[in-house]
Amino acid sequence: MNSYMLALVAVTGGVTILLRAMPFILFGSGKQPPAVIGYIGRVLSPAAIAMLVVYCMGVYAESRMTAEHMFGAAELIAAAVVVLLQLWRRNPLLSIIAGTAIYMVLVQCVM
Repeated sequence: MNSYMLALVAVTGGVTILLRAMPFILFGSGKQPPAVIGYIGRVLSPAAIAMLVVYCMGVYAESRMTAEHMFGAAELIAAAVVVLLQLWRRNPLLSIIAGTAIYMVLVQCVM
C-alpha cells in the first residue's frame, strides 16, 4: 500500500510539474503564443469562477430549501458583499475573507 501511494504521489507531482513547465517549454524562447491561447487565458478563469458560483449556490440553496424558509438569503448577501468589496478595494483576499465571515455569521447566528 505504501509503494502504491508513493508511486501515486510521484506520478501526480511529475504531471503537475510538467503541466506548469509546458508554457515555458513551448514559448520560453521569446516565441509569441497563438491568439487562441491568449484568449483562453483571459476568458477561462472568470468563466470557471462564474460556473462554480452558480453551481455552488444552486446546490447549497437547494439543500437548505426544506430546512429554512429564507434559503439563499445568506448566500446572496455574502456574494453581494464580495462583489462590492472587490469593486471598491480591488483586493481578492479581503473580499473572500469578508464574504466568508459574513456568510458564516449569517448562517450560524442569524438565519
